[in-house]
Amino acid sequence: MKKLLSSLVLILFVFVAVAQMPAMGKIEYKKMPSKILNLDREYAIYLPKSYASNPDKKYPVLYLLHGGGGAHTDWPEKGSLAGVANQVMDANEATEMIVVCPEAGKNFMNYFNSPGWLYEDYFFQELIPYIESNYRVIADKKHRAIAGLSMGGGGTIVYASHHPELFCAAYAMSAYIYRQNLPFINQSDPVQVKLHQLVEDNNCVKFVQNASKEKIEAMKTVSWFIDCGDDDFTFKPNLELITAMQAAGIPMQIRVRDGGHTWEYWHSALYIAIPFVSNCFRM
Repeated sequence: MKKLLSSLVLILFVFVAVAQMPAMGKIEYKKMPSKILNLDREYAIYLPKSYASNPDKKYPVLYLLHGGGGAHTDWPEKGSLAGVANQVMDANEATEMIVVCPEAGKNFMNYFNSPGWLYEDYFFQELIPYIESNYRVIADKKHRAIAGLSMGGGGTIVYASHHPELFCAAYAMSAYIYRQNLPFINQSDPVQVKLHQLVEDNNCVKFVQNASKEKIEAMKTVSWFIDCGDDDFTFKPNLELITAMQAAGIPMQIRVRDGGHTWEYWHSALYIAIPFVSNCFRM
């Protein structure tokens, strides 16, 4: 009987302790239908702690892109998205926001349109409208931002360049900007060759250099942040992008920190990226 009572007291203590824990933002893993891609698309979504308790509140949204060979689970699991977001929001370093991590394809990871895989069309014509219809999102430019790492960093720059009317901020980490002859690219693999050619076809540096005056003026309405490690293989292309944007008169913030193409670097970048886009939401 004493053991039973002790067990009941312990269970009650744990229940009370859990009940008294502060609310935390959380990650959910979901799927959505896509007619453009002709299959369901996975995504992860971070919902801030007040989302469940304050049903009348609407939130700004950050679209956070993974890198080549990655998945929608990368930022939550490798980048500790919920932990970082909860920390900076609880410290009032950032406003509460929704963060969406879309899946860009496990077999042929590509953020750009190509025959049979119109992912950019899907992103703008289906994903954004779906999120804004199914979650309490403030659906305007002032409260919509995009960020990403590596190939997702390149996608961030391309998307915000193609559609500056949709984003208030763009934060690119270690952006893979144009095709590079890297040792880990298998030149005999037609899928890899095609993928890196698509990156070259969407070369961010050339886009800025060849952009019309109207496009450049539109790009100036986006708050840009270029973040790249000094040991990263994308460092030189990022410097070229910075030079092209400066020549075009596009304002931006730049960070060159110690580090390479690693999750340690991108995890630390998240502590900068979330407050940065939050400041843009607050303007």
